[in-house]
Amino acid sequence: MSETSSDEPLYYRSATELARALRAKEISARAVLAAHLERIEQTNPRVNAVVTLVADAAIAQAAAADDAAARGEFTGPLHGLPVAHKDNHLTAGIRTTFGSRLRADFVPDTDDLVIQRMKAAGVITLGKTNVPEFVAGGHTFNEVFGITRNPYDLSVTAGGSSGGAAAALAAGMHPLADGNDFGGSLRLPAGYCNVIGLRPSAGRVPVYPAADGFAGFSVQGPMGRTVDDVALLLSVMAGPDGRSPISLEAPGSDFASVPAGGLTGKRVAFSTDLGGAITVDPEIASLVRAAAADAERAGAIVEEASPDFTGADECFRTLRAWQFEATMGATLDSHRDLVRPSLYQNMLAGRELTGPQVGRAAVLRTELFHRMREFLDRYDTLILPVAPLPAFDAEIQYPEQVAGERQEDYLGWMRAVCAVTVTGHPAISMPAGFTAAGTPVGVQFVGRHRAERELLGMAKGFEAVTGHALRHPGLD
Repeated sequence: MSETSSDEPLYYRSATELARALRAKEISARAVLAAHLERIEQTNPRVNAVVTLVADAAIAQAAAADDAAARGEFTGPLHGLPVAHKDNHLTAGIRTTFGSRLRADFVPDTDDLVIQRMKAAGVITLGKTNVPEFVAGGHTFNEVFGITRNPYDLSVTAGGSSGGAAAALAAGMHPLADGNDFGGSLRLPAGYCNVIGLRPSAGRVPVYPAADGFAGFSVQGPMGRTVDDVALLLSVMAGPDGRSPISLEAPGSDFASVPAGGLTGKRVAFSTDLGGAITVDPEIASLVRAAAADAERAGAIVEEASPDFTGADECFRTLRAWQFEATMGATLDSHRDLVRPSLYQNMLAGRELTGPQVGRAAVLRTELFHRMREFLDRYDTLILPVAPLPAFDAEIQYPEQVAGERQEDYLGWMRAVCAVTVTGHPAISMPAGFTAAGTPVGVQFVGRHRAERELLGMAKGFEAVTGHALRHPGLD
């Protein structure tokens, strides 16, 4: 079996290219795995992205994948691709800590639905990627494994909560990653690590088990280094399942290919500050404007405009606190001394909410959905910043100021992604350039409700004219 020829080392080849080469028997699953295990050994001690490694089990899986390929049998579209799963996704027989001392030794005996689907599609499980405690916050650190660092600059954050997943992708530790997004957990780390993270519409990727299966705030989705790779993983994750009450009926195969056309003739709106709803660092504002210019260069008709995001912060904070109490209240009460104080305070805020407050937030959520829906009747997509400031010092829990404006807590600086969450619309974080200090910056493309395929097509058009993702971190 000959290896493929490429200028890129195996660990930086796209998942789509690796999958093609594996199916054509140009390369072995053993070789792909060995390259990624070696890369983990070289880079992970500095980055701290993969926190549990099951190398022996992965080697056995790769051997089985090669034996099956020799017989002409391929498990699915991800056959032979190595992946480490986010450490809040249940993985049978592998420690799953949720970044918390409460579950530091927890080994589940079942898989989350999204892990079941990835395994059925042929992935080789490498281990788990780091998360903040109970996946709360936009910076990945915890008392079990410590801080995940940005591969482009080890002194700054990789974002969160899928920070381990994004950092591992950026560093070449594996070619695809799974994650989830409540208030930006796919988009923030993708933006800070120069990779791509897609927050799908609720129900596009069914979630099971889920304490509140109707909520639709926290969604699961794909990360990758190219739009085609993100679509490939979405095609495996998506599709109906009767155990999710909000599951959408479209089959995952609908997303296996990205539509042609890109941004040509598309009506694109952009805003550097969500129409004045957030404060943004001038360097970020400049890069958002540059992204809008890139969209125009790709053939789009571009205009500066924004829907009204009034009430988005109140809505998000209220419904997030309410869900924290509903799903974690009893656990946090029982182990208050072992959890981060801010998490307990979030839960208490939910416990103290009144019925009218929750009702008002629900009405606001519906209003925000319709404002975005009506706005995207006039435009095909909306470009927004992912984060309002460059990647910050990894040693702090959160930035206390953005462009001179004090942030009240660890959620304050995340308003750009949280505001999109409450609209219910899909959004994809795309690499958009680098700061003067050399750290990556991302922008969100917000798409029409349940129109992920259209959104992926526009993202691919943007990718084609920018090439930002081709710049890898200098870890060598």
